[in-house]
Amino acid sequence: MAQFEMIMPKMGESVAEATIIKWLKAEGDKIEADESVLEIATDKVDSEVPASNGGILLKRLFKDGDVVQVGSVIAIIGTNGDAAAVATPVTQTAAKVESKPVVEAVNVPIPVSVTETKNDYTNSNKFYSPLVKNIAKQEGISLNELESISGTGKEGRVTKADILGYIPNRGKQATVVTTQTKQTIAPQITIPSKPAVSVGAGDEIIEMDRMRKLIADHMVMSKHTSPHVTSFVEADVTNMVLWRNKIKDSFEKRENEKITYTPIFIEAVARAIKDFPMVNVSVDGSNIIIRKNINIGMATALPSGNLIVPVIRNADQKNLLGLTKSVNELANRARINKLQPDEIQGGTFTLTNVGGFGNVMGTPIINQPQVAILAVGIIKKKPVVIETELGDTIGIRHMMFLSLSYDHRVVDGSLGGSFVRRVADYLEKFDINRNI
Repeated sequence: MAQFEMIMPKMGESVAEATIIKWLKAEGDKIEADESVLEIATDKVDSEVPASNGGILLKRLFKDGDVVQVGSVIAIIGTNGDAAAVATPVTQTAAKVESKPVVEAVNVPIPVSVTETKNDYTNSNKFYSPLVKNIAKQEGISLNELESISGTGKEGRVTKADILGYIPNRGKQATVVTTQTKQTIAPQITIPSKPAVSVGAGDEIIEMDRMRKLIADHMVMSKHTSPHVTSFVEADVTNMVLWRNKIKDSFEKRENEKITYTPIFIEAVARAIKDFPMVNVSVDGSNIIIRKNINIGMATALPSGNLIVPVIRNADQKNLLGLTKSVNELANRARINKLQPDEIQGGTFTLTNVGGFGNVMGTPIINQPQVAILAVGIIKKKPVVIETELGDTIGIRHMMFLSLSYDHRVVDGSLGGSFVRRVADYLEKFDINRNI
């Protein structure tokens, strides 16, 4: 029987590891080419891993819940014959694979001198990958000690190399960090500890799922990173509403899909960003990175109640039809967990529609490392004073609130307020006779 190794695929430019959520096939099961074999999760997205060749799953080299490095062999698949006939060769192959350093490192026992600690690494304002947390737990590294490690990864994150390089010199390095802190940092910022939570009779305790934990960590990190300010405007979007009502049936019949307000919002945001490019930036220490591309993320609610943010790349280069197709495709695949990791990375600005939940307005949290996020509220009919050449009159108009949260380190009130006002202007001036 011919055999081939199934490899943990690379799931995005910055993704170095993945957690196996669940094996979909058992050893001995027959597998078709391109059939999903297991579900994996990264800090970006959940996805399924298909087999590149058909055959029989001879050996699974990792268990559910294991954290695996990208490029590692995760299974052995035979391409023909009987699985039982090759039991011995498969065992030898598996043993050879499992002897690789990355596998042995997972099973190295903790030295007797190290006391295992049960640290809640989620109670931190910094992001740590599952692999880093796993190493820290095995080595008995406390949360405070983990936070003292200088990270060389993106945005100062602690990588596997950082923590493995730290472990041999723990005592010495801790002394140096303490000394430097006393000499160079004053005053220190004290982060409040987690408040005690009492549990009453009849209360139910449920554990956060993996995605909710990531969202929680990311939200706390964002608030800790950026001083948030929110500006609000109210927009008269009557022309936009009347236009959509006029063309939505013919559009759906012609394109076999619906047109929502979201692509119109994204178009207005992209136009406003071209007018105010300093909203489309990131902060790196004392440097400001002005993004060349306008990649707009759209917060999408999942059936689980969690949120994910697929990204419309180069939104300013797409017409309204192109934006509509991109929005529908990404939203549909997000809801059935079919997004690719690259499709939720690289955003430079985020849009969230709180009006979809019947909310008038919101104060969203910035999606780091971006510096602004726009929330659009529900569209409601209101009596409004209308100024005309013949004088003021009262009419029924479709009104909505827009709220922009922005990073006050680099976006001041003038820029933030002008930007959200410009988005509203584009929506208010929507051409009711527009073709699509």
